[in-house]
Amino acid sequence: MPEPLGIIAGNGEFPLILARAARQQGLRVVAAAFEGETDPALQQVADETEWVRLGQLDKLSKVFTTRHVTRAVMAGGITPANLFKNLSLDFRMIAVAARLKVRNAETIFGAVAEELQKDGVMLLDPRPFLGEHVPTAGVLTRRAPDREQQEDIAFGWRIAKAVSALDIGQTVVVKRGTVLAVEGFEGSDECIQRGGALAGEKGGAVVVKVSKPNQDFRFDIPCIGLRTLQSCAVGKIAVLAAEAGATLFLDKPKVLAAADKQGLRIVAVGQPSSLSNESQTPKQVTAHEPS
Repeated sequence: MPEPLGIIAGNGEFPLILARAARQQGLRVVAAAFEGETDPALQQVADETEWVRLGQLDKLSKVFTTRHVTRAVMAGGITPANLFKNLSLDFRMIAVAARLKVRNAETIFGAVAEELQKDGVMLLDPRPFLGEHVPTAGVLTRRAPDREQQEDIAFGWRIAKAVSALDIGQTVVVKRGTVLAVEGFEGSDECIQRGGALAGEKGGAVVVKVSKPNQDFRFDIPCIGLRTLQSCAVGKIAVLAAEAGATLFLDKPKVLAAADKQGLRIVAVGQPSSLSNESQTPKQVTAHEPS
């Protein structure tokens, strides 16, 4: 029997992308799906799917332990409103919550991971299972950034890394060495549109999206999808630069085709390992045919 991989499946396309990629690698996919969140289409992709309610930690663990699953990944988000109206904490989750001095997404997910590990289920970084959906460094669209845009990418990278280290946001919009917008509570799509509006009538700004220093990819991975491209179109963005090896492209072929159609240049930017914390500048990018 193929080796099993568990998926803790939230909403959106991510669980479906992950399940398909895992099965292509010959893994047996066991999904724990959340009522009111997970796309029912996951049942057609995963080998086994069991539905649980938010907050049922013990049942979540048993979805995997009863099927001899020792490795699992989280994929997809949870609608914030459902954390209040659809939450049904079991005794185990209540005990976990009571032990937390600080309650935010990172501490809650970390505590859940610790509980699952007690039961022999290790939560993993999903990126090794995602293949080409997490691109390596290079130009992904037909057109590459010009020299001025590459300088803006390098400038935006430094700003985005500094801002993300403060846990403010992970996306910035820049043009000709000027910061036009920094992502805040509103999210990256609104940040892109806001920054694009400040770039002038012709647009032409550069968006840079990065991961946080020491980001725990088990619980959060930066994503780019068709909605991102819609925001870029509204903001008349010229270049979208995402951190290589750290960004999930949702429905990558459609995203790149749409980008080429609207004239948006997309590049995955890699950071040399030799860089110090004071000088985080991305590698130069070179054009190649999109995959």
